[in-house]
Amino acid sequence: MSDVVWQVLLMSLFLYSVRGQVSYSIPEEMSKGSMVGNIAQDLGLDLKRLKAGKARIYIEDSTQYIELNKDRGLLLIRERIDREALCGKKTPCALHFQIILENPMELYSINVEIMDINDNPPMFENNEMKFKISESAVVGAKFVLQRASDADVGVNDLQSYSLNRNDPFELKLKSQPDGRMFVEMFLQKPLDREKQDSLSLTLTAVDGGDPQLSSAAQIHVTVLDINDNAPVFTQPTYKASIAENAPKGTVLTTVSASDADQGSNGDIMYTIAKTKAETRDMFEIDGRSGVLKLKGAVDYEKARNYEIDVQASDEGGLTDSCKVQIEVLDTNDNSPVINVISMSNVIAEDSKPGVVVGMFKVQDPDSGDDGRVECMTQDNLPFTLKTSANGFYNLVTDDELDRERNAVYNITVTCNDAGMPSLSGSISLSLQVSDVNDNAPMFEKSSYQASIVENNTPGISVFRILAKDADWNQNARVSYILEDSTVHGVPVSSYVSVNAESGVINALRSFDYEQMKYFQFRVKAQDGGSPPLSSNVSVVINIQDQNDNAPQVLYPVQTSGSIVAEIVPRSADIGYLVTKVVAVDVDSGQNAWLSYKLQKATDRALFEVGAQNGEIRTIRQVTDKDAVKQKLSVVVEDNGQPSRSATVNVNVALADSFPEVLSEFSDFTHDKEYNDNLTFYLVLALAVVSFLFIVSIIAILSVKCYRWRRERMFYKSNGQLPVIPYYPPLYADVGGTGTLQHVYNYEHYRTTDSRKSDMKYARPCDQSILSLDNTDIQTLPHAHSEKLIDDSGDQVRI
Repeated sequence: MSDVVWQVLLMSLFLYSVRGQVSYSIPEEMSKGSMVGNIAQDLGLDLKRLKAGKARIYIEDSTQYIELNKDRGLLLIRERIDREALCGKKTPCALHFQIILENPMELYSINVEIMDINDNPPMFENNEMKFKISESAVVGAKFVLQRASDADVGVNDLQSYSLNRNDPFELKLKSQPDGRMFVEMFLQKPLDREKQDSLSLTLTAVDGGDPQLSSAAQIHVTVLDINDNAPVFTQPTYKASIAENAPKGTVLTTVSASDADQGSNGDIMYTIAKTKAETRDMFEIDGRSGVLKLKGAVDYEKARNYEIDVQASDEGGLTDSCKVQIEVLDTNDNSPVINVISMSNVIAEDSKPGVVVGMFKVQDPDSGDDGRVECMTQDNLPFTLKTSANGFYNLVTDDELDRERNAVYNITVTCNDAGMPSLSGSISLSLQVSDVNDNAPMFEKSSYQASIVENNTPGISVFRILAKDADWNQNARVSYILEDSTVHGVPVSSYVSVNAESGVINALRSFDYEQMKYFQFRVKAQDGGSPPLSSNVSVVINIQDQNDNAPQVLYPVQTSGSIVAEIVPRSADIGYLVTKVVAVDVDSGQNAWLSYKLQKATDRALFEVGAQNGEIRTIRQVTDKDAVKQKLSVVVEDNGQPSRSATVNVNVALADSFPEVLSEFSDFTHDKEYNDNLTFYLVLALAVVSFLFIVSIIAILSVKCYRWRRERMFYKSNGQLPVIPYYPPLYADVGGTGTLQHVYNYEHYRTTDSRKSDMKYARPCDQSILSLDNTDIQTLPHAHSEKLIDDSGDQVRI
């Protein structure tokens, strides 16, 4: 091709941009790398935008003829473009594609029109054409010649035919409604077989390009003898229609021609002629009957109509031709095709409605309602499809997202056409929702309670608290923090610690139930988000009692420097209350339940100990044979596991007088450090006891006199006495034996049956307890009083 033609074609290149569409016009056969246009300039885009938006070309066909140079913003030829291979005879011939930008998503439509150049000469399908013409052929008889085909279009297409010699034939051209050239050869002189039985002609086809291109075919004419009637079709054009899904062998139509000759010259043979090879492969005709049938498979989307040239010839070589126009009827045989142009894989859960997450192109090659498509998604998803021009759809959010309710959305886009029956196409997409820290950690319980046994090992794990966060990854990573507070004025951090990762609470010290029954604190759970979210919970730790305290004997008091003995008269009856062992246990519950038993005694057959109340009583009558000095050993045990115990020794003197007691108990102090003063102490003790005895007698006589006077006054005044303040009497001894002194009032610890034996004992003044030590022997009035408080609040007053 000359430089002038190139210049003319390049000068015809133009562009326009309307509503996001840009069009270019280029000649075919441009070399690779040739520039199509400056797309960045024509779209008004910055080169940085092309790079940042990851600009790319989206084309529906598999072959990409145009490529985008993002660095220069140019459209370049990637593959050589052959307009004839791309579009055939279709005009105009254009490439349609889109340029896609992301962040934000943008779509631009590009049209590139391919201009034809004269690169194809006219071509005959066969280089030879043979005719048998009777010598009786009349002047003006016509003979349809094979047409040449030119792949080019417009002015470069086939323009004319010519014969190298005209004698005896003349060439005539006819234009068809479709614009194609129809060539016929007419007889302008009668033939004479005897002069010339055959003729050789050259038919030349020429296009209108510059320079012109041409091709030639040889015409061989054989002159036959006397066949003066040619076949004639009943109509010049036949029309038929067929559905694109029609099976092979379907009858389209029947052509018919007649010949006035008789015999073999009147026999007609039908053939398909002057038709493209691919068309002949689609149809077949019965040579004798003229029935035209479907031979191959038709597709409305590939070709919507066909035109067939049918020739009728007799035995004499005379022919006639007609056209058969076949219309292909569309059926809904194509499902919608969905092409994903761009799709996001992840979306933040705090995204607002209206965010574009995907872009699709939907195509249905069917026509009419069969090609009209409607797309949708599932109803229960927070997404919707919005359509744009030319079959493009945007998938956008139409509701708020929550990763905790749904972390992944499986979206199915379904497109249905309007055909009957309707066909559909679908694609499945997966969209992950990224997490945002919008959930605070939540504890499993509103409050926690745990127990720990006292005397625990420091550092031992008490229990574990657990909080869960509905968020994900770092936003769901929970840390546990001990909130600052005090317990009895001491920071709680000195009592317990909380593992920040596991939530395990450890005891930092050993606890004592007797000092603290429970304590309370708060723990905060905080996630790892930014900013972090938190919640807190109250924790109560109860200290459980352990049997770590042995019983303590309150009475009788054990002293290291003296010997205390209980005096029992020999006249005491059975069940006489000798004394009562009083003990307490600072533990609680069953660890403080006490029981008493006699471990050993001088005479085990004489005394017994109440298992529940600790009372020592006689179990038989005292006899003269019983030793004055009796020593009892009582064991007090609690109910713990294992149990703890305490032992108390009780000295009992069986005597009716103090001298007898002193004589028997003198050996208790025989080995003491001050034996040389024993006589002095005994005399002193006897004097004190005598003094106390005389005081007691005087007191009793005074009380008796006072009561006697009151009774006398009552009788004389007939019951009208002034009001005298009430003084509660001292409690008397239960057994009436008078072994306990008046000043000893016992509010003792209750045992398992203490509800039945809750009593106060009083000892009369005429009884005493003998106290012996190394330096002095005297009787003590026990005038002091002590108070002890047990776990239930009862008092033991001595």
